[in-house]
Amino acid sequence: MRSKVKNPRADESANGGQKNSRGGESANGGQIRFTEELIASVTADYNARAQARRNFEAQWQLNSNFVLGNQFCSVAPSGEIEDGERGYYWQEREVFNHLAPILETRLAKLNRVRPRMNVRPASSDDDDIKTGKLAAKILNSACARLGFDDKVGAATYWSELCGTVFYKITWDANAGRASGKGNGRGVFEGDARIDVCPPYEVFPDSLAAQGVEECQSIIHARAASVDEIELVYGVRPAVSGGGVEVVSTGGSGGLSREKRPDHVLLIERYSRPDPLRPDGELVITAGDKLLHLGPLPYVNGEDGRRDLPFVKQESLKNAGCFYGISVLERAIPIQRAFNAVKNRKHEFLNRIAMGVLAVEDGSVDADNLAEEGLCPGKVLVYRQGSPPPRLLDAGRVPSDFGNEEDRLLSEFISVSGVSEIMRSSGVPASLTSGVALQILIEQDDTRLSVTAEIIRSAVRKAAKMILRLYKQFAASPRLSRCAGEEGELEILCWKSSDITCDDVVFDTENELNSTPAAKQNMMFELLKMGLLHDENGKLSDAMRYKILDVLGYGGWGFTRDLAALHTARAEKENRYAAGEVPAALEIDDHPLHIESHTKFLLSGEAQKLKADRPAVFERVVEHVREHKRLAAAEAAAATAAGGGIS
Repeated sequence: MRSKVKNPRADESANGGQKNSRGGESANGGQIRFTEELIASVTADYNARAQARRNFEAQWQLNSNFVLGNQFCSVAPSGEIEDGERGYYWQEREVFNHLAPILETRLAKLNRVRPRMNVRPASSDDDDIKTGKLAAKILNSACARLGFDDKVGAATYWSELCGTVFYKITWDANAGRASGKGNGRGVFEGDARIDVCPPYEVFPDSLAAQGVEECQSIIHARAASVDEIELVYGVRPAVSGGGVEVVSTGGSGGLSREKRPDHVLLIERYSRPDPLRPDGELVITAGDKLLHLGPLPYVNGEDGRRDLPFVKQESLKNAGCFYGISVLERAIPIQRAFNAVKNRKHEFLNRIAMGVLAVEDGSVDADNLAEEGLCPGKVLVYRQGSPPPRLLDAGRVPSDFGNEEDRLLSEFISVSGVSEIMRSSGVPASLTSGVALQILIEQDDTRLSVTAEIIRSAVRKAAKMILRLYKQFAASPRLSRCAGEEGELEILCWKSSDITCDDVVFDTENELNSTPAAKQNMMFELLKMGLLHDENGKLSDAMRYKILDVLGYGGWGFTRDLAALHTARAEKENRYAAGEVPAALEIDDHPLHIESHTKFLLSGEAQKLKADRPAVFERVVEHVREHKRLAAAEAAAATAAGGGIS
């Protein structure tokens, strides 16, 4: 999508140049100067923000290096990551990586946080309830189509690694189904877009802001190829300085920097609305080119306001700071100490196993002895009259090494919140009580519940933005596929006016607190206590199917409750009321159909149908009369049959 740059000072420059015979050149020169000043201002703003957060970037790179196994590095006073050198050539520098299993274990737990979203109606009116259900189906269909679960998984990895990650919710005009051709190019209906932005790419105007809502502006900067910029904006920026330097994973472990010669820095500065700019401002620059200047493009805030298109997700909140904290930051000192203890212990064992020789100067061939050592069967020739070489007593490995190693392992558990059960997927030999095991598992989940709630909150904010974008841009009718109430494929035809509310709520509680095993155990307890039985002490068919569904066996023979099937059929007839109203059948449950159709006739949608298309409204009323006639006929037949038997 190409964006035109409008210069707000162009009119002033043009008016000022009217008195000059070269007024056009004066206006053009003013616009060029304004563009150059704006590009320089945005670049200077980006450089200032990047310099202010250098310490945070150094910590993120340190976390990544330790997870990848480069654990003998540190942050230099200059803010760069430098590798430490050996004190002696013989020193052990092996890595015993416990941070990677901690990260993987936390991700395995947190990836269960996939809340099922619903939309709360604007009121208790039947029309609002129906539109709320429709908005929920639209949202769930969009999330499935956009791969929202995969995005959440990728974002959770970044938040656990660096402490912070961002979702960028935008509208892609070139996505969705093709709707025609224009200007020789395909025209698409457009669709929402979700990008996961690592913390390296997002720069707030204040590091003291606690969240995105407290920032007046945010810069999103990333390396982009000149071909991509030319394709999107129609402008090819010049590459200066040999390209852009980016941080990537090196082949030998850890992070490395590489320069991409065909890339430039793409800077997007989003500014919140203020009295001078009631719709906010979006400035996009790349190299020496101004790609876009205009208001914020998305009405994605509360109460129909334009807002910044970012949602922040953290591992743990950092009070008074924009960026969150990763548990890896707390565990790095413990990892350093653990590596030191293990390596010094192995050096001690090497001394015991290989020994340290003491020889008199000139008594043996020292070079040969240093190269071959005292191998089995070696003939050692030494000078006559001098003492033979001997091994010094290296003693035994002090017990302090083992004690310190155990203490450090316990510190890993206390700091990271990842216990021995979670990390090794095994039960400690000393633990024999099932109740104690359940309590320990619940404690592990409690430590992670804070992070899980942060993820749920970020998902909820992102879902709200997605709905608001559809409300803004989906003006023409479009189709969405979703699962119907009976599990069948349902095709929805909708447009932006059908989305009347965006209050996203969760149908499920925190997934870490309610595991499938816990739900099943609770269901069995309720069955034992008889709380799920009816007034006759029996288990109804409807309740039986619900229990099977909770236990994970809802797909066994898709037999549904008969009343639920009749209700679903009646609601379908209500939805199709504007078209051909089907005839009432003898197999229908007439009281249920009459109740459902009566609710529809009393709703605002039916009253609007009565005003616009009274003939269709009358057909629905006649359909209800037909159900009443069939119900009366069945009742009369039953009464007659009962009299004959007596």
